[in-house]
Amino acid sequence: MKNTILYCLAAGSLALSFFFERAPDASATARATAAPVVAEASLLPALTMDEPTLVAPAGDGNPIEKPTAAELAASRDSLAYHYYAQTLGLHLAFNENKDLLRTVTDWIGAPYSYGSNSRRGTDCSGFVTRVFREVYGINLIHSSRAMFSTTKRVAKSEMETGDLVFFRRGKGPIYHVGIYLKDGKFAHSATNGGVMISSLNQPYYHRNFYAAGRVSAAKAADEALVAAAAVAAAPTEE
Repeated sequence: MKNTILYCLAAGSLALSFFFERAPDASATARATAAPVVAEASLLPALTMDEPTLVAPAGDGNPIEKPTAAELAASRDSLAYHYYAQTLGLHLAFNENKDLLRTVTDWIGAPYSYGSNSRRGTDCSGFVTRVFREVYGINLIHSSRAMFSTTKRVAKSEMETGDLVFFRRGKGPIYHVGIYLKDGKFAHSATNGGVMISSLNQPYYHRNFYAAGRVSAAKAADEALVAAAAVAAAPTEE
């Protein structure tokens, strides 16, 4: 039956869940550099048709109908989101910006290097500038203080994926910036470990958190992405 292959995809997702069942700590995320886009591209590569196709009979003698390209794309997206959720330690709604999650995942483990912004080494603002350029095509100034002065303030309780989080010690200047993800977690390049995922609830970051800022163009791009995904997921009349 048509659903047989989809059941296999679901079983694959469960297998991934078992394999990545531990939420990563700082050392684990530093080792997570495999790009799931490779897995997405290799997932049943032969099944890329736009219309259902009948293949060999199942055990009951009835032919199995291959899933459509749209169904395969949805399955690949599900597996990818599941991978990002496990790798980054997040609870995803499966409508977040997948390019942002993939890019952050690809940068995990890059070492810290003051004044740099490459995967061979980057500081906090360099990491943010590269992610925003790669994901949104937006060029931010390579300075946490400049980013703070050019973003829209957002209440901590209203932060969303893609917002920037800024830190300062006491009444000193802004000295650190990261990208907020979800569940109180953010991606950043730390002097003691390079690009990693940390929690705003950790005592150090909780104590030094100062404000959150939103890049309007990035927010608009995320909203357009969510709207497009909702349209694509809506049932069509036959």
